[in-house]
Amino acid sequence: MSADDPTADGVTIDVRRGTPTEEELAALIAVVSEAYVGEKAEAVADDRVRRSAWELSQRTLRQPLRRDLGWGRFG
Repeated sequence: MSADDPTADGVTIDVRRGTPTEEELAALIAVVSEAYVGEKAEAVADDRVRRSAWELSQRTLRQPLRRDLGWGRFG
């Protein structure tokens, strides 16, 4: 897989300024990859469903609005 291959899967790195050497690019990829793996391992989604303040209040006991009656005084 080469850097010029547009069909290659993965991340694309565009160098905007300067001319980094292959060693510098390899070091960048190693550091970013390690940081990504560490962040991915620590990132955990909360499985508990939290109830909103709206759900906790008594507003849920009210009847829903009747949309078939219309919005005006006369329908």
